Amino acid sequence: MYLVSLSDRVVYCGNPVHKRNPGDFGLSPPAGPRPGKSLCDTAAIFEKAVAGELLKEGARRGLVSRQVNNDWPQNIWAVTDDGMPLEAQLENRETGAYHGYPMPPTDPFVELVMTEWEARRP
Repeated sequence: MYLVSLSDRVVYCGNPVHKRNPGDFGLSPPAGPRPGKSLCDTAAIFEKAVAGELLKEGARRGLVSRQVNNDWPQNIWAVTDDGMPLEAQLENRETGAYHGYPMPPTDPFVELVMTEWEARRP
């Protein structure tokens, strides 16, 4: 029940440091990729609704961190239809807004995210 409630309440807001192409995210500033930051563009997610649905699906499947900030998990993970693992990080602990980015392939947590995403398929 908690996961369904969480998935209904989380919001995807994006973050300009992870964007080269701002798509329809309405970010301010529009885009400002920073060296060393992974870019959402590599996941080919240019629509805020798509990013939001992935965030909600990650919450529904229970791919959430144990670390909680004001009742919001610090991180939520998801996987695109193309098999790219994503990590969302809490941006606003009052509203439950998150920004996300592709996980680096060298991250040892990628394998667990991929395995759990498939194991928890509805």
